[in-house]
Amino acid sequence: MNSNPSITLPELLAPAGDMARLKAAVQFGADAVYLGGSIFGMRTAPENFSDEQLAKAVDYCHERNVKVYLACNVLARSDEFEVLPEFLKNAKDSGVDGLIISDLGVMDYAKRYAEGVEIHISTQAGVVNYATANVLYQMGAKRIVPARELSLSEIAGLRANIPADMDIECFVHGAMCVSFSGRCLISNYLVGRDSNRGDCAQPCRWKYSLVEETRPGMTFPVEQDKNGTYLFNSKDMCMIEHIPELVKAGITSFKIEGRAKSEYYVSVVTNAYRAALDAFKENPTDTFRVDDWIKDEMRKVSYRDYCTGFYFTSPSEDANISYKGGYNREWDVAAVVDRWEDGVAYCTQRNRFFEKDTLDVLEKGKKPFTVVADGLRNEAGEAIESTNKAMMKFSFNCPEPLCVGAILRKKREENQRVII
Repeated sequence: MNSNPSITLPELLAPAGDMARLKAAVQFGADAVYLGGSIFGMRTAPENFSDEQLAKAVDYCHERNVKVYLACNVLARSDEFEVLPEFLKNAKDSGVDGLIISDLGVMDYAKRYAEGVEIHISTQAGVVNYATANVLYQMGAKRIVPARELSLSEIAGLRANIPADMDIECFVHGAMCVSFSGRCLISNYLVGRDSNRGDCAQPCRWKYSLVEETRPGMTFPVEQDKNGTYLFNSKDMCMIEHIPELVKAGITSFKIEGRAKSEYYVSVVTNAYRAALDAFKENPTDTFRVDDWIKDEMRKVSYRDYCTGFYFTSPSEDANISYKGGYNREWDVAAVVDRWEDGVAYCTQRNRFFEKDTLDVLEKGKKPFTVVADGLRNEAGEAIESTNKAMMKFSFNCPEPLCVGAILRKKREENQRVII
């Protein structure tokens, strides 16, 4: 593909909850990934990277010219500063390219114990003005992730009043928080899990009713319609149709939310934004529009109803609330391609499908296409009617060459589409 050499595209930054998701992000076009270590990150899931895994992850990415940013953005307590130096030294030794930090004390330690590693100021710090950004720059920050509540015009104002070599990283896709840039106490209050220390239970997604104190056991719905309402449940952000506006505002890194999301989610969303950015480089105009297939990809993952966050208007009318519990899910992953040779696709199953089913194929940077599952066979070469065993190896006739790692998907029937 010929490209416009005068255009510098923003960095595409994808989430990596574990090694499998990291490899998916890299395979499908990320310029950089962000991940968490064993401590100090804003996701406490056990899939985070140990010290040994972190070093391997950095090596894997650097071999492919992809950067790695390590989250160190919890609001650290005083006793944790005893183990922080070792954590930071290990981060530097592993070769990470940047540390995502929200606490000034942690930032000071990072300058001492991880000297030379870029400091990126987390959205948790709530940066909303250029004066604060400039102070952080003078203190050693290379990048800011502004509060998600800023509009594009406000971000452009930041860009115009901070050093040219200071990066602006912004979320362009994924879950939104009901509280100001994640500063929330609902989870702490209801279930004792601290959202500012990576352990949010997401009670903002729950459905609530009223109870009158003299009538214990009687609940009353807070109704907006027959389905009730979710007081705090935010829609997901999707900015893939607004690439020109994001670039014009001066954003230098496009961040996809979702370290807790699936390998499939990371693959699809990263691939779509990679394709959108590459297409924009070919036609960098204010009237640029992404192809329909790229927009369609946004609904081939589990998602909440989409919005554009605070980028264009303050969401005062409906507060970007989603009135559905859980996620929309219209597609299932059927399998992943292990290899293709001599007109046969060899795959590993992810969900059951049947002989003669039509499958949608996702490969890096390509418009999806379909193949028919003709001549299904198990690993022993025996004819089968369906892929009915979890993670089973199987093959089928496929004249169309398929890439290693290609994802095969199956659209759910209308009566199968559920909110989960």
